[in-house]
Order: sequence, then structure tokens, then C-alpha cells
Amino acid sequence: MTQPTTHREVERKLRVHGLFELPDLTSLGVAAAAEPQEAFVMRAVYHDTVALSLFRWGITLRRREGGPDEGWHMKLPVAGADGTSRDEMHLPLDSGEIGSVPGAFVEVIAPLLRAQPLQAVITLSTERTPTILTDADGRPLVEVVDDVVTVLHKGRTVSVFREVEIEALDSADPEVLIVMERLSDALVALGAEPSSVSKAASALGPRTAEPPDVPAREVPTPDGLAVDAIGAVLAQHVRHLLMADVGVRRDLPDSVHQMRVSARRLRSALSTFAPLLQEETAAELKEELKWIASELGAIRDTEVMLERLDDHAGDLDDPQDTERSRAAIDPLLTARLAAARSSALAALRSDRHQQLVDDLMQAAIDPPVVDAAYLPCDEVLLPLITKSWKRLDRAIGGLDLEGSSVPWHLARIKAKRARYAAESVAGVFGKDMKRLATQLEAATELLGDHQDAHVAQTILRELAAHPDTDGLTGLSLGLLHEYESEVEMLDRLRFSRLWPSVRKAARRAGIA
Repeated sequence: MTQPTTHREVERKLRVHGLFELPDLTSLGVAAAAEPQEAFVMRAVYHDTVALSLFRWGITLRRREGGPDEGWHMKLPVAGADGTSRDEMHLPLDSGEIGSVPGAFVEVIAPLLRAQPLQAVITLSTERTPTILTDADGRPLVEVVDDVVTVLHKGRTVSVFREVEIEALDSADPEVLIVMERLSDALVALGAEPSSVSKAASALGPRTAEPPDVPAREVPTPDGLAVDAIGAVLAQHVRHLLMADVGVRRDLPDSVHQMRVSARRLRSALSTFAPLLQEETAAELKEELKWIASELGAIRDTEVMLERLDDHAGDLDDPQDTERSRAAIDPLLTARLAAARSSALAALRSDRHQQLVDDLMQAAIDPPVVDAAYLPCDEVLLPLITKSWKRLDRAIGGLDLEGSSVPWHLARIKAKRARYAAESVAGVFGKDMKRLATQLEAATELLGDHQDAHVAQTILRELAAHPDTDGLTGLSLGLLHEYESEVEMLDRLRFSRLWPSVRKAARRAGIA
């Protein structure tokens, strides 16, 4: 299967009327020269489900003939960016005929489709007149295209509109982005209207602007219903999990971590809100979330260990110890990482995972609650957060600075649950709960580093005991083991100094 190529697209769209006269672009003072390009015609067939699921998630998928970049294109939102930045994936035209979306694209967006088939939904014919703006040295900065778009339905022209697009030719160059912004402002001053809607979405109408299958939900006030708070929490984390799932399939940095965190947050929410949820449904979701988090965990944990041990090996005094340690660590963990990724991708492609996604989306749309969830948040949610906090507080009270690592690990699990619980209702209960969530985040980060130091020592002992490990390498690994042991103890001391401020935040939040 041909693998897609991807690039970051940063552009501004401007809607103009049919008689709008595009000025001499060099006269606007944003570039040294304007180089007109030969005009051409493109014909793009957009694909989606009958319900326009992709458009509603902010994704466009098309097969385009004509022009220098003809082929299959799929544009996806960029996390944390506005609608002017999108990632565009590209496949050759022969990857599939109209109505037959390439499997490499379907694989990426499968979590959002809910097994719905993809089909051609609209055809656009665009007459494009491009111009390249350059600086004084002849370096291309932006491309400006003047598009006359014809919307076709069942072979008939149903509408025509005109649009000007300004695209950065190097989206990583701040100077290019400044030129793009100045040019956009200049054209707006001449009567162009900014638009964030794609050509196809404009043609298809308001249905493309409707919420996605899992819409964001408004967080209630303390006297609002608990069911609304639960629904908002589930919707938030299911949305994050779905987007991270797409990211994992694209092999995006940090996507495995984000998906695993979303799965853990969902599982924690189901545990925290358990008295307000249908027991059987919640239990099934928790079990399946535990499974997918475990599948992803092997990747994330190995990534963390590989980076950590390589980094800490660099802190050893003797460069030869660094070299010998890395020579032992890297092959083992790199092989584990490849195996873990293969296993996780197989899990994501499985029917079991698709069923989990479907069940999570349904739970976010229609939370599986019992009658008690229809009481006010401050009456039924606050006691559940208090319960989670008290479990953590008891666990911390039993810790020994010189004791075994096991109780510290168990305390870390409870700290994460308490943190996620506080975060889940911070929007309901306000700034004091937000402060507690922030303090608990700091606590879990410290306890997480402590656990990583413990796991690192286990791996180093495993490597040192391997029959192929020679004496000098074993000595180097021993020095690194000592380093990790010191880090573990230092984290315990840091945590003991942090904990009083966490307890103070809990009292202010009214749960201690």
C-alpha cells in the first residue's frame, strides 16, 4: 500500500464578489515581485459519509484531477491551531477511482466513521489563476490564487462563487507568515471578506457546520444537574481520545501518550462517578479502556525509558561509561518499541477497538446514568471527589521515605485518580478546585518520575544480568543504576516537601 505524504498547510481564504478586481499585488507593499503563473482548471470530487461526518469533524477528503498537485488529498485539523492551519495528506491519483477512497486514508480516519461507508458527495470545478510573490532576492514567499468555483450536482451547474486564497510557501518561516497576514489585511481593506469555510463546505451548506458525532458539551454550575457534568466530562475525553487515535495512526509525536491519557481519564471518570452510572455499562467500558491503555502503554513506557536512560547515561562522568551503557540499552529498547508499536496498531485496527470507540461515543452522547445523577452537582458530585481525595491522603500517610517502592507506586495511582477527579469537576466548582487539580498534577508528575526511576533500575539489572554483557559494560550499567537510585530517593524528598501545599489546596476546595 502506498503511504501518504504530509505537509502543513497555512492559508487564508477570502471570499470576493464576481467583479472584484485583484490589484497589482506588488503595489500593496508586502513583496518585491509578483510572478503570474499559467491558469488551469481542476475538478475535485469530495467524499464523506451520508451524514457528512468528516466535514463535521473539520476534515475534508477529495480526489482532484488537474493542476500540479492532482491526486487524493485529505486535510485534517492541527491540534491547538486555528482553522488556518491544517495537515494535508496526499496520495497519487491512481490510488483509487472516484467513490473508492484509498485504504491508507480510511485507516487514518476509521475511528470517526462508525463503520459508515464513504461516497462522493459533491463535485467542484475550479478555474485557478495563481501568482507567486517573492522577496527582493527572488525567494518565493506566498502563493495567491484567484479561484472561480463551479458547484456541480448530477452533472448540472448549481452555483458559482469566487475565492482568493493566500498560502504560505514555507509555513515554518515567520517572515513568510507576516507577509501572508499583511497581504490578507490589505485585500480585506479592498472589500474581500475573510472565510474559514472550505469550498466544498460552502457548496454543501450549513449541515457541514453542525456539531460532530461527539459534540462539546457545556459544563453546568454547582447547582446544575450532575448528569450534565458527567456528559461534559465524557464528551471532552472521548473527543480527545478520538483525535489522538487518528494521531497514533499517523504516527504523530506524543499521540500515543495523549491517547493513553485520554483512556485513563475516561476510566478514572467512570470510577469516580460509579455511584451515578449504570454498573454493567460502566464496568464494560472500564475493562475495555484498561485493555487499550495497556496496549498503548508498552509503546509509551518504552519511549520514556529509552529517552530517560540515554539522557541519564550522558550524565555519567566517564564518556566510555556513557557509550557502553547506551550500546547495551538502545538495541534492547528499540526492539521492544518496534514490537510494541506493531502490537498497538493491530489492536487499533481490531473489531474490539472499533466496538469500544462506538460504545464510548454512545456514552458521551447519552451518558449511562442512574436517577441519582439528576440531582445537583454540589449535592452528589462533591462527595465523590472527597472520597477519591481521602483514599489518596491515607495512602500518602502510610509512605516511608526509606521503604519499598511498591507503596509509592500505589500512591501514584491514587494520586492520578484524585487529580483526574478534581480536573473533571474543576469547571463546575471553580478556582479552588482548579488550584487543587494543579497541585495534584505537580504531585503526580513527581510520583511518576519516581516510578520511572524504579522501572529504570529494573531494566538496568536485567541488562547487567544478560549473558552477553561483559564486565566493563556491567560496571557502566551499575553506575547508571546508582544514578537512578539516587533520583528515586531525591523524588521522595521533593514529594514530602510538596505534599503540605497539596493538602492545603484540598482544604480550600472543601474536600479535606
